[in-house]
Parts: sequence; C-alpha cells; structure tokens
Amino acid sequence: MTLLVTIENWAALSSWLLLLLFPVWALAEALNVLWWRPWRMERALREQGLTGTAYRFLYGDLKEMRRFLMEAVSKPMPLSHDIALRVAPFIAHKIREFGPVPRVALLEPELVKEVFVKKFDQVARPGLSAYQRYFVTGIFSYEGEKWSKHRKMLNPAFHLEKLKQMLPVFCSCCTDMVEKWEGMVGPEGSFQVDVWPELQDFTADVISRTAFGSNYKEGRKIFQLQTEQTELILLALQSVYIPGFRFLPTPKNNRRKAIHREARSILIGIIRKREEAMKKGEPTKQDLLGLMLESSSKHAQETGEKNAGMTYEDVIEECKLFYFAGQETTSILITTTMIVLSMHPDWQVKAREEVLQLFGKDKPEYNELSSLKIMTMILYEVLRLYPPVPVLERRTFKPVQIGSLLIPSGAVLVLPTVLIHRDPSNWGDDAEEFNPMRFSQGVSMALKEQYAFFPFGGGPRICIGQNFAMLEAKMALSVILQRFSFEFSASYAHAPTRRFTLQPQHGVPLKLHRLGTT
Repeated sequence: MTLLVTIENWAALSSWLLLLLFPVWALAEALNVLWWRPWRMERALREQGLTGTAYRFLYGDLKEMRRFLMEAVSKPMPLSHDIALRVAPFIAHKIREFGPVPRVALLEPELVKEVFVKKFDQVARPGLSAYQRYFVTGIFSYEGEKWSKHRKMLNPAFHLEKLKQMLPVFCSCCTDMVEKWEGMVGPEGSFQVDVWPELQDFTADVISRTAFGSNYKEGRKIFQLQTEQTELILLALQSVYIPGFRFLPTPKNNRRKAIHREARSILIGIIRKREEAMKKGEPTKQDLLGLMLESSSKHAQETGEKNAGMTYEDVIEECKLFYFAGQETTSILITTTMIVLSMHPDWQVKAREEVLQLFGKDKPEYNELSSLKIMTMILYEVLRLYPPVPVLERRTFKPVQIGSLLIPSGAVLVLPTVLIHRDPSNWGDDAEEFNPMRFSQGVSMALKEQYAFFPFGGGPRICIGQNFAMLEAKMALSVILQRFSFEFSASYAHAPTRRFTLQPQHGVPLKLHRLGTT
C-alpha cells in the first residue's frame, strides 16, 4: 500500500512538473524554429558567397512575398506568355536583384538534375507544415522505403494497358460536357461560357469514375471537400506559423478537421464495400481503387508478410492525392491550352485539321490519339510556357552537396520551373514566344540541356500520372475541336496566378462557335 501511494504521488508530481515545464519547452522550440535555425542556415550560406535577403524574425520574407503577390494579382496582364513576374513574383524579382545565378534558387538544368536524379534520396518535398495531415500526404510526401513500396504498388495502375481501358471513361465524360455545351448554343450558332469551372467539373468527373468506378458520386463529394480544404490550407500557409496554433478551436481549424473526418469516413465506406466484394470472389474492378487493393494484396503475398500491403490510411491518402494532383493538373493543362489556342488561332486550325483528318467525327481511339503529332507539340509548348506547378521545392534533411555548394540541413531548394522553361540560354531568343515547332522532333531534340524542361518533375520521383494527364488532355481537346472553334470573349482578362498550382485568376470566358454554323 505504501508503494502504491508513493507511485500515485509521484505520478501526480510528474504531471505537475510536466505542466510547469511545457511552457519553457514550447518557448525554447519556438525560438529555435523562428530564430536560431534560420540564422544558422543564413550564416552557412553567406559563408559560401551567396547573397540574398536577410532573415527577419518571425516573418522572414513573408511580408515581402505577400506584397509582391498582391501587386502582381491586382490587375490583369497584357495578352502575352511572359507570366513569370505574375505567378512567381518574389523569386523573379529577387533573382533580378541579386544576380542571374543564385544557387539555392537553382536555375541551372545540371543542378536541377542533381536534385531530381543524383541526390533525390537526400532531399524531400517540403510538407504543408502542421496542416498537411488535413490535406494530402500519400506517395507525394513519403520518403525512403515507404515511398519505394508505394511507388511499386501504384505503378501497375498507370501502365499503358490500364490507361487504354480508361479511354471509354475519358470519352464518355468529355461527350457529356460538349453535349451540355451544344445545348447552350444560341440561334447564331455560338455562346459564351467560362471554360475553367467547366473543365474542372470534367476532370473531377473523370477522376471520380476512374478512381471509384460505380461509386463516382461519392467520389465527387470527396472532390468538393478537397476543394474547400485547399482554400483553408492556403489561408494557413499565408499566415505566420505559430507552434500549437492548429490545436486551438478556431472556426477555420474546426472546419479543417471536420473536412478531414468526413472525407476519411466516405473513403473508408467505399474501401470496405470493395474489400467485401473481393472476399466474395467478385472480379477486381479496373479502377484506381480496385487496382490499388489488388496490387497491395499481391505485394503482401509476394513478401509473405500479412501487413506488407497498404493500410486503410495509406489507401485513403493515395485516393485523396490522386484527386488533388490528377484533377488539378489536367484541368489546368486543358484550360491553358484553350487560352493559348485562342491567342494563336492559326495553331487552333492546324490542331483541328489534324484531328478531323485522323478520326473525323468518330470517337478517338488510343492509336489515333497517339498519332496526334501537332496536338502533342502544342501540349508540350503549353507545358513549357504554363507549367501547372510553376515552382517546385525540395527540403534537405541532411547537408547535401549540390554542384559546388554545400546546402545545410533544413534548407529549401527552389526550382522555378516557370523561369527555367523560358531561359533564352536553353530555348533561344524566342523563349517567351509560343512556338510548338520547337518540339517537332520530340522533347529530347528540343532541349540543349535535359532538365531544362520538367513540367512533371523528374528522376525516380517523376509524376506517376503524367501519361494519364496527357492522354486525358488529348481526348478532351480532340472532342472539343471536333465540334467547336473558340475565341476570347470581350470579358476575358489574362491573369494567370499561382496558388498550389497555376490557375486563371478571373476564369476563362470564351466564345464558342459550333462548327458548320460560322
């Protein structure tokens, strides 16, 4: 009894001590994150001859970044492809201020290659700090063995034969969209529509059907939740990070948690239904979820370990990531291509002639889509000038040698895609101009340096869904070009802006003309 009382008293005393020490620990951790660690990194980089802005306590460059961004998005820009100062204003201004070859913002393709290929296992994608768990994780954020395992299990879902099986879904969703548009055509044979939300709905429909098959309606609910969560996470990232603030029951924090719980609940329900069907011996459905569960089960059998496959949480996060990354990037690619073809109607005519020559008014098949040479050239040039992710970042988790520079642990490497893709030393004097002919002999022949073009990243961690996105974009644009020509409406404002991805700030109102009536 004496021992029991002593233990209870000691437990109570320990609890009080922890409560008293917690504020001290929290203060020390805050000072380390907000002052000591940034100051050490800055000193280490300056000792190697680098210039740049000095670290400012608490805010760092946040205020200046916000000022540049607010100035950039305050008004539309002239109708041109010179978008760098608008979508990456802080980086572009600082590169001009401190010289053309900063080494932490990496502009040289050979250094980009080091990050993507040679040192890919020594750097990581920066997370979304404390809020990432409410948004997406999945293969995008995993490192080491877990990343390797997930990549191996997900690869079969994106093999060519699987993509061919998804073509009818691509075509069906696109047909639904253009038939809706045909219902909007006025007596004069034309109508105006903001194609940005229309194409977002289209790619969400494709993702819902290819990810969840007959459960696509539930899948669309997840997309709606993810869209709202994106806005809430962006608000958090634009504010000063205060350790522990996410635990406070503020309205936005509560909503982030509620969305996370609801999306997780819907996905668990879908996964359980699918697992029950598989246990009953029903054939595996050829959608992403079915292929993922099948691959996970196969991996567990091959390794002989019952828990070697994906957990519920793993599958949930991969589905959420597929929604965000797949839907966002493809809708941006199709939308931006329609903008560019409105700016260059001669290339719109060439693309349409190729489509009609190859398959007329029929539904496109895989072999025909693969034969679209002009369309492919146009898409590559759009990806060069308007990369869906204008700036990529990697964080070092140990000291890393990049070129002649030793990057300290915890530093962020900035790969400004939108700047490297338009560097005259790699692309010539017409780097700011739209010229699909530069890709007439393929990507490799268009490049002076291999990593002067990386719209989907590069190296072992190159985007797993790039072929999915390109095939979906070719299908959508082919079906649109079969039925419509298009041009800017009077209300169009050229205003590309960067959120997580490149987006049109004021939408994309176009005037569409039904073919045969113009």
